[in-house]
Order: sequence, then C-alpha cells, then structure tokens
Amino acid sequence: MLIEVCANSLESALNAQEAGADRIELCAELGVGGITPSHGLIEMVKERLNIPIHVLIRPRSGHFTYSEWEFEVMKRDIAFCIEIGVDGIVSGMLHSDFTLDFERTKQLVEASKSLKFTFHRAFDWIPNPLEAMGRLEDLGIASVLSSGQQTSAEKGLDLLIELNAISRKCAVIAGGGVNMKNIEKFKKTELKAIHLSGTSFGDVINMNNKITMNSELHLKENQVAVTNMETIRQIVRSVK
Repeated sequence: MLIEVCANSLESALNAQEAGADRIELCAELGVGGITPSHGLIEMVKERLNIPIHVLIRPRSGHFTYSEWEFEVMKRDIAFCIEIGVDGIVSGMLHSDFTLDFERTKQLVEASKSLKFTFHRAFDWIPNPLEAMGRLEDLGIASVLSSGQQTSAEKGLDLLIELNAISRKCAVIAGGGVNMKNIEKFKKTELKAIHLSGTSFGDVINMNNKITMNSELHLKENQVAVTNMETIRQIVRSVK
C-alpha cells in the first residue's frame, strides 16, 4: 500500500521522507484543506527530497469553481512545476452545481503533460461519484483522492471500496482522518494507497495578551473573498 503524506513545509516533507513515506503531496495551509505552496518551497523540497513530490494546485481556499483568472494562475503554477521537475500534480475543478468540470479539468491534465495527475478531494462534493470516476479515468488521470464523500475516509470506506472495484487503472487514495487508530481497516481492503498528514504541533510561543491574526470572516467555503472595488474607491476618495 502506497503511503502519501500531505506535507505543508520543508520540515514536514523531510520528516515524511525520513519516516519511510512513499511520496508527498506538497501544499500550504492545511487548515483550509490546502492551497498551492510557494515556488520557493517547491524548489527547496525538490532540492532535498529523493522520494516523488506531487504538488497541490489550488489557488485559494473555499469551493472548487474557479474564475478564468484563477484558472490561468493554476496553469502557470503547473508550468512551473514541470519546469522544476516534480513528479505529479494534484488538482481539479467543479461546476457551480458541484458536477465535474470535465473540460477545464481536461485542460489541467493536458497542461501537466507527462506528470502524474491526481484529482483531489473536490471529488467528495460530486453528486454522481461512480459516473465521475469513469469520466476521470477517460482523462487518463493516475489517481483520485477521496474520503468517500464522508467527513473521514473511515466513514466513507464503503464508497472507497466500491470506487476501487470499478476503477480500471486509476488508483483510489483514501484520505481524511487516516491514523493509527483506524489504519487496520484500510489494510484489510484492496485499496492501493492512503493519504495523511500525520500532523503534530510544536514550536510553541507564549501568545498571552496578543491579538489573534486568524479571521473566521474569511473562512467561507461557499463564497470567495475578493477586494471590493467600490469600497476601495470610496476610501481612496475620502483620503485623496
């Protein structure tokens, strides 16, 4: 069984490699499901790792229906990944009704050229997962990352097993809440891969009397935060 570690930093990537992981998915901001890491981080990880590196291409948090500008950013990030020589791309797109955006996902796959392509957990929002699995296989993708459309892969294990049974070439990667408490359940299946972060917290500093920099106002999965032109225009007029 392949073990893929979702690594959010150079240290995480090095720890995963040292611990025996088969490959990493490199990303940033695990708290929002991951976004594309910086080019600097990709370069440093590429320089120091010997195991395969797959890079998450997701330009922002929130939902998976992207504007044309966001789509262009994604393609440019993929081009950088090809240039730097990583091994795989993790991405995907949906329509606003949560169905698979086949045409634009196809463009991402084509932009990835010879790199292995994983369709990420946007899959867990698709209303027709079995049909979508077949369509993704038609695109020639290497794998689908999923929690079985449940809050954890353990809860969604039945669907994961069903997806694995109907897949022709595409690997089903179980991801979401995989840990030592439930790993035996996955080992007993015919699933070919698991995905986990294995996160622990450290580097603690004393935050007493410090204001928080986290903002729950920006954590909206069904909306996209964007600078409002009229708000800025009014501020500019009032100041200038």
